[in-house]
Amino acid sequence: MANEGLIEQLNDLFSGFLENKGLELVELLHQYGGPKLILTVLADRPQGGITLAECARVCKGLKELLEEKNLIPGDYILEVASPGLDRPLKSDKDFSRAVNKEAVFFLNDPVNGKIQWQGIIQQADENSVSIQVAGEAIGIPLIKINKARLVI
Repeated sequence: MANEGLIEQLNDLFSGFLENKGLELVELLHQYGGPKLILTVLADRPQGGITLAECARVCKGLKELLEEKNLIPGDYILEVASPGLDRPLKSDKDFSRAVNKEAVFFLNDPVNGKIQWQGIIQQADENSVSIQVAGEAIGIPLIKINKARLVI
């Protein structure tokens, strides 16, 4: 895999660039395809929705920024895409934006004896998410969430 220090630098660089465009970095995926580093930037508006044309403009801008900063040695491929309807929920902001929507949670450690929950997000803060499951409120600490996404 790519140097984790480099990925951290790219996360910071891309986040700042996208914020200046009124967008947010949802996730930066990286892998190698032969000798080339493949970077996939998942970007979205804070309230949701990014067009294909915006993805193309962002990709061009990020490529120019990468060339200017000269952070990546060798060849690379840069892609910019929408996270899609089933975008991953990672931060308290993601969960807050998804209040009153149904989500599925895969946990690292059990909550009330289960490592998978599905329910309607009621509220979220920097520490936990509260979901409604069959008329019962379940609190899930963010630290226990391995993966979460909206149910389509």
